[in-house]
Amino acid sequence: MPIVKITMYAGRSQQQKDDLARAITDAMENIAKAHRDQTIVVFQEVAKEHYYIGAQRKS
Repeated sequence: MPIVKITMYAGRSQQQKDDLARAITDAMENIAKAHRDQTIVVFQEVAKEHYYIGAQRKS
């Protein structure tokens, strides 16, 4: 059972997340030969101010 975890900035619409989950599930099925009904996609949304790149906070 594959679990795909996506960490991204908050603010994407439900439709965008639905589309991403479908595309990721399709890829896992076609490339990794994982069973579609056993593939889990988890979105973790994080505020931009919690991201640091090169010790610089993104805002």
